Amino acid sequence: MGWCPYVDRVPAASSRAALLGALVLLLRPTYVAAEVVTAAATTGGYSFVADSVSRLGEVGCTAAYCSPRHEVMNGAFMAYGVALVVGALLLARQLGPWVTGLLVVSGVSSLATGLAPLDQDATVHALAATPLFVAQPLALVLLGRRVRGRRPRLGTALLVTGVLTAAAAAGFVVSGEGRAGGALERAALWPVLLGLAAYAWDVGLRRRPRRPAVLAQ
Repeated sequence: MGWCPYVDRVPAASSRAALLGALVLLLRPTYVAAEVVTAAATTGGYSFVADSVSRLGEVGCTAAYCSPRHEVMNGAFMAYGVALVVGALLLARQLGPWVTGLLVVSGVSSLATGLAPLDQDATVHALAATPLFVAQPLALVLLGRRVRGRRPRLGTALLVTGVLTAAAAAGFVVSGEGRAGGALERAALWPVLLGLAAYAWDVGLRRRPRRPAVLAQ
């Protein structure tokens, strides 16, 4: 009797990819810090409730408003978008093709948003950002359905988060630059960070019973 290296190697490689993907998704909630740091430097007044996230990425300044750290915000859009793509691809086996595809679309949308600041071309910016608000909630709903059988609480939480973020995204579009526009936009974006982080913890880092070794005869 001896160890069968081929049988052991494949699960180990898959586990390493899942662990790395989980770590990437677990780090993504730190994105919120980029908003806070950027907003702290604005002049002319900035409201997390009334003002959109995109205003933090505006590169031009006027007497009424300026975001001197716009490069931090636009860099965050791009970096965290790439992180979402990488995390989704590393966890593709666990997420399934549909969820993976939707998260990749979301990550590319975030990346494109950082490359197209609002005050440079509002139309291009809107086209870049829109897929994010559609694909992320749908991905959470599908992911919730996928895991609900084995992890009922997590699955339900993901489903509810997906529905609520979809409603918030719709409210943001309808309200436009309304008094609660910034709050609605963040309600559509921030819970996704936490939902995916919770899933990442479960699939990649939550302690599980060790599987018995496979022996070759």
